[in-house]
Amino acid sequence: MEHITHPFSELFEQLGLDASHEGIAHFLSAHRLPPEVELVDAPFWSKSQSNFLKEGLQNDSDWAEIIDQLNSSLR
Repeated sequence: MEHITHPFSELFEQLGLDASHEGIAHFLSAHRLPPEVELVDAPFWSKSQSNFLKEGLQNDSDWAEIIDQLNSSLR
């Protein structure tokens, strides 16, 4: 089975966020998560965004790796 990796821009598109280089950089600089807050519980996600992230991680989907990278980038 082929392993698919998605770039940040595709993840941001899936989340309905600005997927441009500038948009991603702005989002990452404007949002920070303390260690005790799970990524999927961040206050800045809508319910559907949170569900997408949660399902991607729980199902170990092809999105899981880039979702983990997003989590790291927000710390």
